[in-house]
Amino acid sequence: MEEREFRRGYIVGSVKLRRQVSWPAQKLSRRKNLSAGAALLASGHMRNDFLWALALLAWPAVAAEYKFDFAEVRENQTPPGFRSVVTGAGKPGDWRVIMDEVPPLLQALNPRAPAVAKQAVLAQLSQDPTDEHFPLLIYEDQIISDFTLTTRFKTVKGVEERMAGIAFRIQNPTNYYVVRASSLGNNLRFYKVSNGQRGPLVGPDVPVPSGVWHDLTVECKGNTIRCRFNGKDLITATDKINPFTNGKIGFWTKSDSVSYFADARLVYKPHEAPAQGLVRDMLNKYPRLLGLQVYVLGDDPQAPRLVASKNTNEVNRVGGKVEQDVIQQGTPYYGNEKDFVSVVLPLRDRNGDSVAAVRVIMKTFAGQTEQNAFARAMPVVREIQGRFSTLQDLVQ
Repeated sequence: MEEREFRRGYIVGSVKLRRQVSWPAQKLSRRKNLSAGAALLASGHMRNDFLWALALLAWPAVAAEYKFDFAEVRENQTPPGFRSVVTGAGKPGDWRVIMDEVPPLLQALNPRAPAVAKQAVLAQLSQDPTDEHFPLLIYEDQIISDFTLTTRFKTVKGVEERMAGIAFRIQNPTNYYVVRASSLGNNLRFYKVSNGQRGPLVGPDVPVPSGVWHDLTVECKGNTIRCRFNGKDLITATDKINPFTNGKIGFWTKSDSVSYFADARLVYKPHEAPAQGLVRDMLNKYPRLLGLQVYVLGDDPQAPRLVASKNTNEVNRVGGKVEQDVIQQGTPYYGNEKDFVSVVLPLRDRNGDSVAAVRVIMKTFAGQTEQNAFARAMPVVREIQGRFSTLQDLVQ
């Protein structure tokens, strides 16, 4: 069922809207410290889209890039580094990598070259006809603030709906933004999902033929969202009401839509959790520490996530049972290895609830005791404890 249209809540760019209403994923490239131009143009894919994005957005001097290449994923498997969830009713979608015919990214120089070639694509194959049913495949490896994402998509079939889209700044399965195209409604829409409720729809009517590959670019800077569809700038909107400032990226469909995605590429400003700044400050003050890590519980309470570390390459790594128990039960942990000792203690919010775990790794010495290890770690933990009030102060 096509959504009803509203106009409230967003400031909309009036020029472009005619009917305005208000494996880690097989990371082929993760390029840090790219200049603005290099980061946007290095892809070679959808060059016009990236030039458009460059004109609209002055990227910071430091950027990163991901290319989602599903070619290294076994056919009929869900890509690693992603999590399948659903907004609304019904079960999560059936996301798999399959082979499909896709036009080349660049126009062939030889007129006799084939118009399409088989390649690995991401497909959502479930055909649940439930109306309020929105399958999401969330990329778990990065929390992202400002970004430009380009992808190609194709709606294949669906009786109730025939949609495909990109969800972004995902907080959880009931809070995020989405830009999606509808082949049955022939329109492009942007909206915000807050606590599972769909907000005002923004976007024009535009042909979206099924069975055809389309180009989609989504750009976020601050609370302003821009969208380009098949080479045309179609949506500009600014969220003024409690905007999401960062979050995860995901692929999106609705109801019984069978849709494919290919050649997705993400250029983004890496998000640094405030906890990382606290870790950096502590390491400057206590330079003899061998390691310092902060863990929080994510959407899966059985899988604590590392949000800050002396070794920044470890960030987003999944923790273990020790960190889980320290957060959930507030019980301290002590471990003594040959060359170092490790102490894990809870971090508590202003209400006294344990919301995170901090691991302090120190060099051991002859006669090292558990009591002494805790005494050495406590000044660090107390100082971190005094510099935040809520879990959001650590992760947002």
